[in-house]
Formats: sequence, C-alpha cells, structure tokens
Amino acid sequence: MRQIIAMGGGGFSMEPENPLLDLYVLQQCGKPAPKVCFVPTASGDAEGYVERFYHAFRRLDCEPSHLSLFRPPTEDLAAFVLEKDVIYVGGGNTKNLLALWREWGLDRILRRAWEEGVVLAGLSAGAICWFEEGVTDSYGERLDRIAALGFLPGSFCPHYDGEAERRPAFHRLLEEGRIGPGWAADDGAALHFVDRELKAVVSSRPAARAYRLERVGGRAVETALETRYLG
Repeated sequence: MRQIIAMGGGGFSMEPENPLLDLYVLQQCGKPAPKVCFVPTASGDAEGYVERFYHAFRRLDCEPSHLSLFRPPTEDLAAFVLEKDVIYVGGGNTKNLLALWREWGLDRILRRAWEEGVVLAGLSAGAICWFEEGVTDSYGERLDRIAALGFLPGSFCPHYDGEAERRPAFHRLLEEGRIGPGWAADDGAALHFVDRELKAVVSSRPAARAYRLERVGGRAVETALETRYLG
C-alpha cells in the first residue's frame, strides 16, 4: 500500500504542543515504535528545525532519526531510507529541495520507498514535493507554480488559511491556465492519499479544512472537503 500524507501546515514545527497530526502520521504504518526519519532539506538542514523534531518525536512512541544531504549519514542513502517506516519532510524552499534531491538521487530512492510501503509525509514544501505541481514562494517575489515529483496527480497549495496570498494566488494561476486542478490545505489540515487516491482529510484544529480546486468556465471553483478533526 502506497501512502502519502500532505499537510498544509502544522505538526511539531508549527504546533509544538499539539501532536495530533504527527501521531496520525506515525499510526499509518501500523507498526509499534515505527522508525521515522525527518528530511530537513528545504530548510537547508536548519539546526533548530532538526532539534525541534527530536524534541517532539522523542516524546512519542517511535525511533526518530534525520537525513541530511549536507552531512550524509552514509554513502548508501537507499539502504538508510528503505529501512525506515515513515519519511517526514519539513518545510522551506521547494525549489532547493527538489534540486538537491535530484542531484543526490533521493527522488528515485523515495519513489522506491513509497512503492515498498514506507509512509511519506510532510508539510508545506514537504507536501508540495509529492504532487505534479504546486503553489510555492520559492522564487522570492511572489507565489508561483513549481513542477514537482509527480508521485501524486494534480497540484497542491499549503498554508491556505495561514498566509493571505495563498488562496488568491492559487485561484489566479488556475484561471490563467498556468496550473492544473488540485488540492489546498489549511494549516493544521492534511490530505491522506492511498495508492494515489484521496482516502481521508484530517485536522489538528477544529476549523482547519482542505479543498478541491478546479477551473470551470475560466473561473476557479473551490470545494470544501469533509474533514475529520483528530481531537
């Protein structure tokens, strides 16, 4: 079973006292004390980010580790990744994440891991990366489209309620025909895909939602999805 959990925002880095999304991610592999590996590439392996991951996940029933491409733990990245149960990708710059993953061959390794049943998860850049394309702030000046890995079909926009420009930017790109239909998630909301199909939408905040976005008659049409609050 191939699983991807794409979070609009939330988790340990945004909600340090609210582990609901992180617990949900861990539970999906169906193993006691799963091996979870944090991949902080998009943040340039920011030390504080990695420290916050360990601080949060050492309090949960799991075996945490992290994968740095700046200080690789081993030459055999495939063996390191494939023995994990969960890969959890952090936020930051999506363009840099994709460039580094491709240079190191980590994109191919992660596809193999996904196909072999390792749960893939992440927020913001760590969620955009799994789709065909997404709405990113990687370019600096304004939000724009970025092509991603294509494990999942369609487009994705994170921080849908948390950053004021996200919703209008996604609508604009859709209406201009510069991005295809897809999904958006508020901070605290996550879309859970199984074998490339949406299985569930869950949230760590009562009001957080996810949405389906399409272009109809030249206009962006947004449909709220049924969301299960995990609290």
